[in-house]
Amino acid sequence: MRNSIYLNLFLAVGLAAQSIPRQEYPQPQFERERWMNLNGPWEFQFDDSATAPQRFTRTIAVPFCPESKNSGIGDPSFHSNMWYRRSFQIPADWSGERVLLHFGAVNYWAKVWINGEFAGAHEGGNVPFQLDITSLLKPGANSVTVHAEFPPTDRYIPRGKQYWEPKSRSIFYTRTTGIWQTVWLEPVSESHVERVRITPSADGAVSLYAYIHGASPDLQLRTTVSFGGKMSAINIVPAAGPRVSTSLSVSDAKRWSPGSPSLYDVTFELMKADRAIDRVKSYLGFRSVGVRDGHVTLNGNRIFLKMALDQGYWPESNLTPPSDEAIQYDIRMTKEMGFNGVRKHQKLEDPRYLYWADKMGLLVSGEMANAYEFDDQAVERFTREWMAAMERDYNHPSIVIWAPLNESWGVPNLFDPRQQDYLKELYSLSRSFDSTRLVIDNEGWEHTDMTDLFAVHDYARTGELLAEKYKDLGKPGAGVPDNGRHALAPGYRYNGTPVLLSEFGGIAFIPPGHEVPAESWGYSGVEKTGENALDRLRGLYEGIAMVPGFAGLCYTQLTDVEQEINGLMTYDRKPKFDVRKIREINDLIH
Repeated sequence: MRNSIYLNLFLAVGLAAQSIPRQEYPQPQFERERWMNLNGPWEFQFDDSATAPQRFTRTIAVPFCPESKNSGIGDPSFHSNMWYRRSFQIPADWSGERVLLHFGAVNYWAKVWINGEFAGAHEGGNVPFQLDITSLLKPGANSVTVHAEFPPTDRYIPRGKQYWEPKSRSIFYTRTTGIWQTVWLEPVSESHVERVRITPSADGAVSLYAYIHGASPDLQLRTTVSFGGKMSAINIVPAAGPRVSTSLSVSDAKRWSPGSPSLYDVTFELMKADRAIDRVKSYLGFRSVGVRDGHVTLNGNRIFLKMALDQGYWPESNLTPPSDEAIQYDIRMTKEMGFNGVRKHQKLEDPRYLYWADKMGLLVSGEMANAYEFDDQAVERFTREWMAAMERDYNHPSIVIWAPLNESWGVPNLFDPRQQDYLKELYSLSRSFDSTRLVIDNEGWEHTDMTDLFAVHDYARTGELLAEKYKDLGKPGAGVPDNGRHALAPGYRYNGTPVLLSEFGGIAFIPPGHEVPAESWGYSGVEKTGENALDRLRGLYEGIAMVPGFAGLCYTQLTDVEQEINGLMTYDRKPKFDVRKIREINDLIH
């Protein structure tokens, strides 16, 4: 009786099209044909006593967090514990198969029950997890209950820009707690592909490393690579063990770049007696990233990184993109403004964003949400989640940089040898996991000698000031100037790596008729007219163009976020300036 009530509640809330937001497949790098989206209305309850509620009195629209407008709750106040529940029914054609329950992300601790039986738990608010719930299912209606816990003031948790005080202020914003990415079910055979690491190179070679659940001597893994519907390569290897390593090659491979984002379709099939018992669709892009003579290279050619700092917040949905179309719009506008990349700032971005970056051709610097304080628990939490983040996003050709830490967040005292060791350990760990991308040890300042790129943050008001400060950059024997904070951690010297001006600008402007919070601010005041703002922006670029030692830039920022109004677009994504003029300014640097 109770389950039928849950199901009736689910069916009764809104029209079908409105009740299932974010309907697209959530992980296009690893896509199965059959699946069930569990987004939409769930029963919901705050319960700050951390005990299961006796009854649910509210409804929330998953995957939007309760702080957001799109959730239907819209309560940004402190709540440490929240409970979710909904009903679902397994399709008849899934009979005899294993059923996996997937969560794109739940912040920060999650516990899950199926039909009142405990199914599993997870720690980590930015990365996905899955549970095999087959043994807990029953015919007809089933229920799933989720308890999410996120202590709002805990600064030892990887939280990025989510503020630990009740109201947003300065560079910190409203929290995104609980379920904030898609929830879905999918059937798999007893033996199936768990995940695959795809490592292509610019010359057409592909290394594959697959993890097989239920491997046996009678199984084979067949990999097919195609382009435009025409097969380019095929590979069949035994899948007798849980790990399968193999390789293949594509002749005359089309290389991936922002100007030509060529992607090859990949199909993985687990074969038994010439029959596919599991099939997964993916894709790859052939490209290489490196450094040479103080500059970044893509596919062996020098490229100047022109990035926009993108915090990935939306006014109606906080950290959750409101729609697939909203993601595409942001990427399209970024490219139309003349940028070739983004620095996803203090956020592990939605996989659908990275998918569209791959498809549309946009370079990405992948950055993890940081904790702020340092202790053994913070180290363990962050390191585990950072490894899971790199695992999730390893196959995306758009990602060319890994940046675990920003501005010494999580390592606030680098005079402490333990914190220095940890900073260097994160670099080494990232490089050992992925040698195909560049790694920044500490975005912005206090670098060690273990970094592939030397990132500096400088909000000088004019281009003349920038040009004067960095005029010797790249010259023999010259170092990197300090800027408020030391460029180098105590005891270290500049290692000669390419220098990125990875935060600059921050020019604030409020378009006529546009309303912003009373406490809104900019890094160096608010310009009175759009012409003044563009003149300052042009001047900054002219100054940067005078410094041949810069290998790239990242302008702060793509959009306004709550009270921080340094965006080239407003928070609701309206361009503040003629987009063509921003492109012309970007074109000042080649």
